[in-house]
Amino acid sequence: MEQIKIPDGYQSSLNLHDTQIAIKTVKDFFQQTLAQKLNLLRVSAPVFVNPSSGLNDNLNGVERPVSFDIKGQSENAEIVHSLAKWKRYALKKYGFAHGEGLYTDMIAIRRDEDLDNIHSVYVDQWDWEKIINKEERNMDTLVSTVRNTVRSIYSVLRKTEKYMAVQYDYIEEILPREIAFVSTQELVDMYPDLTPKEREYKVVKEKGAVFLMQVGKTLSNGERHDGRAPDYDDWELNGDILVYYPVLDIALELSSMGIRVDENALDQQLTIAGCDDRRELPFQKAILNKELPYTIGGGIGQSRICMFFLRKAHIGEVHASLWPEEVMKEAAAKGVQLL
Repeated sequence: MEQIKIPDGYQSSLNLHDTQIAIKTVKDFFQQTLAQKLNLLRVSAPVFVNPSSGLNDNLNGVERPVSFDIKGQSENAEIVHSLAKWKRYALKKYGFAHGEGLYTDMIAIRRDEDLDNIHSVYVDQWDWEKIINKEERNMDTLVSTVRNTVRSIYSVLRKTEKYMAVQYDYIEEILPREIAFVSTQELVDMYPDLTPKEREYKVVKEKGAVFLMQVGKTLSNGERHDGRAPDYDDWELNGDILVYYPVLDIALELSSMGIRVDENALDQQLTIAGCDDRRELPFQKAILNKELPYTIGGGIGQSRICMFFLRKAHIGEVHASLWPEEVMKEAAAKGVQLL
């Protein structure tokens, strides 16, 4: 576990009461603008699922989900890590058509998270998903779809920053006009001697905002840039939206998204990841049997968004969670008020 790092001289411009108002201001404006931009309808979503459904996000495959028994049911329930898979199932069940999509407030518990300034056991994000055509699944069209969607989401980020800068005098606009597109392999070629996180920092410090493409695939150095489950994102057509965050001098990931696997990509990625046992789970079997719609989707961190736009130094300043005693003491000593 990393210790928190509070910049020298940091002081929040908002007290706890006004922070709550500002959090609602950010969330209301961002989600309304996002829904309009991407043609998304808000839906209700589960906090927990049956493990045997295959709907839970397995993340890197080593994180332990929180599970609990339910009176009168034979199978324990699992609290979701994310709704990456559930959304695709919901699009079919709820009768969405091509070009339509959904978004929802996702609440998760990630008990094995390494805690620091931007990571918490409590995770909240807007999970969104949208239907595309099978005919669009050629490489040129898919790359164009991803880039256009990324630019749309980034335009919402910029509009939100502009809006918050009008509401609060201390907030200045820092996002660049355009977001850059860089692949994980290009990063390896550019900075072969750096770690993945160091590469992210270098490119984001230079560009200001980057969509880092193709996360999860094995690169020329024999390594993966970062872990990504094999059964939702197509590793050739996904990525993360990263921005430079001067308050902490870091590359801050605000969103993870991409084209979702079709039957061919899922077949290949399950084999590569050594997860062939998942082929018999209901969700994965439905994809292999071409029973679910082809989609693009992702998650956008709610607390990360609030932290960025309110210029906070710790994610605990924008959501309530549990922290080790030493973190609480250090935060208090440096005047950081954790919720």
